[in-house]
Parts: sequence; structure tokens; C-alpha cells
Amino acid sequence: MADAPHYYAVFETELGFAGIGWTDAGVNRFQLPASSAASTEHLMRKRDPSTQPATPPAAVAEAIAAIKRYFAGEAVDFSAVPLDLGGQDHLSKRIYDAARRVGWGQTTTYGTLAKELGTGPEDARDVGQAMAHNPVGLIIPCHRVLAAGGKLGGFSAPGGANTKLRMLALEGVDLSPPAAQGSFGF
Repeated sequence: MADAPHYYAVFETELGFAGIGWTDAGVNRFQLPASSAASTEHLMRKRDPSTQPATPPAAVAEAIAAIKRYFAGEAVDFSAVPLDLGGQDHLSKRIYDAARRVGWGQTTTYGTLAKELGTGPEDARDVGQAMAHNPVGLIIPCHRVLAAGGKLGGFSAPGGANTKLRMLALEGVDLSPPAAQGSFGF
């Protein structure tokens, strides 16, 4: 059986041009906003050279509208967006399912997510690896998963940790360090 056709669309958000890819089964790729449509299209085709531009079906059009609202600052829940995670291993799919339950303005850590899966915090590295290879960032909110102690951790999307900070700030999450303690005035 041949692979299902893959399609994509590039669209503008308040933070730049995003891209979304899909098959008949659901969304299989999301590209966070870049500065130009050409750059986003290049990134979409780089990951999957066989993907073709197309008009999004209704479910994907709804996801695009929700993504635009998200980047405009509206609280959006992406948990109902149908996904096609074919090619992902069983553990990654379980990790992605758990990450999808982390809601707007909430965060968790790699270790906590591992513990929720019943694997224990020692498997936090597996959670981190799954987040780094997340094909649908934002829809699976890997930006809400932090390193131990609530530290920012890495982010493999364009813009790296700064993009993660911007997305969390959009959701009202402030990870800036607390102000230094003032002088005792002795």
C-alpha cells in the first residue's frame, strides 16, 4: 500500500507565517511562525519533499483558525484537533497524549510527565526527546513542558528558547527570575 498523500498550507498569524501539514487521517505537521511565507514553505517541504500545497479540509481549516486566535492571545484548546502521528513509536504517542492534556497557561516538567505515564522521573530524558521531535508543536504543546525545577529547558523550533518564552508569555506564564533580594539597609 502506498503512503497516504501529504498536503500543506501556509498562513499568516500575528507572529508571522505558520505552516500546517495533513493527511486524510489528520494533522501531521505544524511549523511555528517564521518571518516569511517562503521561509515557512521551505521548512514544510524540507521535512517532507513529497508534500503538496492544497486547500485545507474543514477540520484543518478549523485548526488554522484556532492557531490564528492563539497567536492573537486567545486561550485555545487544541486537544480536539485530529492528528496523524503515523511513524511515531508507542512511547512517543503516549507522551504526546499526556502533553496534550497540559492546558493553556499551565506548565509541567519532563520528569512529572514521565511520572504521570507510570515510567518514573528517570525517564524524563525520553520525554525530552519526544518533545524535541514533536511534529506538531503547539497542537501538542511541548512549549509547556519544562526542565527540572521549572527551568525553561530547550526548544528545537526556530527561535529556540526565545520562541518558547514568547509562547508561554502569550499564555500568561512568566519564567523570568524573581527580582534580586533588596538590601537589608545595614
